[in-house]
Order: sequence, then structure tokens, then C-alpha cells
Amino acid sequence: MNLASITLTATAAGPHLFWLASRAAGIVALILSSLGVCAGLLMSSRLRRRHGADLRVAHEALSLATLAAIAVHGLTLLGDGFLKPSLADISVPFVSGYETLWTTAGIVAFWALALLGLSYYLRARIGVERWRRLHRLAALAWVLGIVHSLGEGTDAGETWFLVMTAIVVAPALALLANRWLLSRKPAAPRARAIARTE
Repeated sequence: MNLASITLTATAAGPHLFWLASRAAGIVALILSSLGVCAGLLMSSRLRRRHGADLRVAHEALSLATLAAIAVHGLTLLGDGFLKPSLADISVPFVSGYETLWTTAGIVAFWALALLGLSYYLRARIGVERWRRLHRLAALAWVLGIVHSLGEGTDAGETWFLVMTAIVVAPALALLANRWLLSRKPAAPRARAIARTE
């Protein structure tokens, strides 16, 4: 690639730079959040207990990186010359006139993930058991983020995007379904007997 080609590519991307950056950050957020959900679900699974993997540090790092990527995804849109959104458009549900429902899904997903994720640092005040029950809602916020990606995402109809989404989302959905099915099973007789005596 010569200098003229690089200059031409940069010039062509110039007006769309913020939009491209937002798309890239959104895709990164989708990947990171899916990996974070996998790590979180594996932390409490029997598989982790059997193999002894401590995923807390990875889960925390993935969660914080997800929040940063989502923030970049939204904030870079402020520079987009086509949409010209306001800060309220990218941060307050139902304010944006552009794809209002899908935009709102993304905004609600971000705030829910931020509140639920950062509540980890307040779990001593919240109470660990109460925090754990509350933290389970993070999976719903993640699903809402996927809905936003598939509903509003520029690349949502592209084969490469759908394949990439399936690759990162399917394992987390499988773990989530497994967790839900296990929670529906009746307690073992011994566990029920212990529960009755407590």
C-alpha cells in the first residue's frame, strides 16, 4: 500500500470516523460482555468446582472492559456528523429520535450493566446474598444488549456479524440455560432434609 492509497483511505473514512469507531467499540463490547457472562456463570458452576479455576479476576476485568467499550461506543457517536446526537440522545431512554426502541434497549442495557457490575464494590453494604440475587439480573441486561446489537446495529444483517455473534453468544446462552435448568430441579432429598432442620 503506497502513501496515496493510505491518504485516499483516510480521506474516505474521515467523515465516518466517529461512526466507524462507535461500530468497532460496539462489536468489542458484545464480545467482551459475552465472555464476561461466560466467566461469571462458570464461576458458580460445578465445572469450575471440579477443576478449581478461579475466574473472579477475569470476570472483573472483562466486566470493566465491557463498560469502557460501551462508553466509547456511545460517546464516539457525539462526533458523528450524520446522526448528530446530543448527550441525552445517547444516555437517556426514549429521548433519541433515531431507532428509538433499539437505542433505548442499548441505553437501558448499559445503565443496568453499569449499576449491577459496579455494585460488586458495594456488596459488603448491600449484603452478599442480596447482591448475588441482584447480580443475576446482569444476564438479562446482557440479553438486552444483544437485542440492541441485532435490532439497530449497522452490521446486524451481515453474515460475518451474525456468525461472530453466534460464536460469542451461544456458549453464554448455553451456560445460562444450564444454570436456569439446574435451578428448576427439585433439591436432593438430603438437601431438603437439611433445609427442614435449619
